[in-house]
Amino acid sequence: MTPAAAGTPVAPAEVTAPPTVGVEEEFVLAGRHSRAAVHRAPSVVRAALGRIGASHVTAEVSQAQVETVSAVCRTAAELEAEIVRLRRGAAAAAAEYDCLLVPSGTPVLGRPGPPPIADKPRYRAFARRFGPLMHDQGVNACHVHVGVDDREEAVRAVNHLRGWMPLLLAITGNSPYSDGTDTAYASWRTMVWSRWPSAGPPPYLRGVAHYERIVGQLIASGAAMDPAMIYWYVRPSPHLPTLEVRIADVLPEAATTAAYALLVRALVAGAVQAVRTGEPAPEVPDPLLRAACWQAARHGTSGILPATHTRDHTPTAVGPLVEELWKRVEPQLTGYGDDRRVGDWLSAVQSRGSGSSRQRRIAGHHGGSLQAVVDTLAVEPR
Repeated sequence: MTPAAAGTPVAPAEVTAPPTVGVEEEFVLAGRHSRAAVHRAPSVVRAALGRIGASHVTAEVSQAQVETVSAVCRTAAELEAEIVRLRRGAAAAAAEYDCLLVPSGTPVLGRPGPPPIADKPRYRAFARRFGPLMHDQGVNACHVHVGVDDREEAVRAVNHLRGWMPLLLAITGNSPYSDGTDTAYASWRTMVWSRWPSAGPPPYLRGVAHYERIVGQLIASGAAMDPAMIYWYVRPSPHLPTLEVRIADVLPEAATTAAYALLVRALVAGAVQAVRTGEPAPEVPDPLLRAACWQAARHGTSGILPATHTRDHTPTAVGPLVEELWKRVEPQLTGYGDDRRVGDWLSAVQSRGSGSSRQRRIAGHHGGSLQAVVDTLAVEPR
């Protein structure tokens, strides 16, 4: 149990005002009757524009996907209310076209495409360059943006965050099923997304100049079309003064998404503080970090991961790693008033597993019915 979840009093931390936080969530559209992925995003996005605002909803590469983009938030209550607003509004728009809005990293039933791809010049360029690699890339993530104004600090903070990516993936896996099949992975989305040549854990970065040189080389090599296509699990945003953590599957509930985003905010804030105080970051070998992310995607909370946030990388069960993560973020969480909310969620993950475990429990309780999984996950329209 984390101290917050156990009710242990914790002294307020010496921290400044919390950084801003925002969330992008991707969802699959499922037919109301078939519960399989359907390609109705152009219509659903148009319907959602008037409900939640043009800046808060967009199409993704697959026409079976919808993405919501939150406002910039400061407090936990503001963030959760915004996530609820966007989810319900997008679900109401989906209902207009006989769809369910489903927060699962991959479609439980049916294939998401592309093809067909969303009708945007960028995505058409993707198809020309990468060809069949795009097939079935209709997978759904949760991206968290945390405000970091100083670009040099943001780049160097990546080094303190990259070792935590396997654990964050293990506790947020929410895509065990794909096209009606149990993949035996906790996050099949991660395996599909890792096909991109620019996807995966970030390298150890020596500073802004080093970061820009690597990005330029990837673009020159053809592995990426522009900086926005550097699909590292944590990166400085190419267009915002934020650090963006991109490791998680879309999460099943708004409250879970909010708790995860607050955890990420605390972790980022601690990383920035480590940069400012000169704390060295462990130089985790890239192959080990990639292997640890695969292990997290495969086994989720039941696995053993190398402790890639440390220098010795000792293989450790996920439960003790969560406790180590808690110790790392507790000062920030306490100072921001987020310790109870995040602690309760982490305790639930330790006792019941992540979203992938929940999906499998739902199927088990309904005689293996994956339609029941879709129905249980689907967001209620407002």
